[in-house]
Amino acid sequence: MSEHYDAIVIGTGQAGPALAVRLAKAGRKTAIIERKRIGGTCVNNGCIPTKTLIASARAAHVARTAAAWGVVVPPGVDVDMRAVKARKDGVVKQSNEGVTNWLKGTSGVTLIHAHARFEGPRTVHAGDALLDAPQIFVNVGGRTNVPPLAGIDQVPHLDNVSMMDVDTLPRHLVIVGGSYIGLEFAQMYRRFGSEVTVVEMEPRLIGREDPEVCAAIKDILEAEGITIRLNAKCVAVRRDGDRIVVGVDCEQEPREIAATHLLLATGRRPNTDDLGCDRAGIALDKRGYIVVDDALRTNVEGIFALGDVNGSCQLGLRVTGDSLDHLAAHPAGRACHQHSYAHVSPSLLFIRTCAIERADFAERTWRRPAGR
Repeated sequence: MSEHYDAIVIGTGQAGPALAVRLAKAGRKTAIIERKRIGGTCVNNGCIPTKTLIASARAAHVARTAAAWGVVVPPGVDVDMRAVKARKDGVVKQSNEGVTNWLKGTSGVTLIHAHARFEGPRTVHAGDALLDAPQIFVNVGGRTNVPPLAGIDQVPHLDNVSMMDVDTLPRHLVIVGGSYIGLEFAQMYRRFGSEVTVVEMEPRLIGREDPEVCAAIKDILEAEGITIRLNAKCVAVRRDGDRIVVGVDCEQEPREIAATHLLLATGRRPNTDDLGCDRAGIALDKRGYIVVDDALRTNVEGIFALGDVNGSCQLGLRVTGDSLDHLAAHPAGRACHQHSYAHVSPSLLFIRTCAIERADFAERTWRRPAGR
């Protein structure tokens, strides 16, 4: 026999905890289910830890370039990666505990640590327990997409999650993928002191951005000593002793790059594989993302999909506080705003530079050509 709730939230990423608390404060008995770490990607291996690491990398960069500011620093700035990681872990722990205590301390919210999967359009298995509710919110997020590169199963490789466990300085880090995640790690580790090469299959970095922005970011990164290889149409990897050799097959030499570490930053995929969407009748697109309308409703009445799992705004919060309030206040979900926040969601890339203060850089980067 199932345990009845007024609402079930699956996943504790950015939108999940805030929605669960709003639902409970609206007088609705709410269960929120998480199978891994409370807080999801943002708290544990995304926004918070990476920006903490970026801050440490910036401190090292400022120290090395202090002379440009008229400050004399003894040569040979060293970075203690174990201390850097410990600081990051402390910040993550504080955030994780904050979200956990918030949920546990909210009357009407039941926090369940288990793997959730649909048994039907109104029922969810959470471990051994069976729950039911008239309204279910899916907030399970996504994970790194590992492309079918030749030889990838034969070499050790990192992603944005396993990078959080690195406490040594890679001698040479090759990053496959020249978009948001890859470029943040590229500048970060270059500033820590690694040799860094970015391999991108497209003709420019972060292709969704304006060409002027892409060119300016490429200039910034190259000025800091990062090697960027574009048009790498046929990437392959292999072991050569203790080295990882990445074949880029670009038009220019060298056609292979030998590295000590390999980071895959090749996009994201949704965590819908083992969610049981078929049992609930939830429609997925060809990439596995849950299909939603402008009010975040799926094709199944009473089931909503929030955040990365609906594919509308990766690693960002499509749901505003106002729309969460409406979801929580109206059990049937019919009064939610019919605006598509995906049309106005900003994208952010944390690349640091002092050059932004230069008038020529500002004019090149931020002044749009007429008619655009």
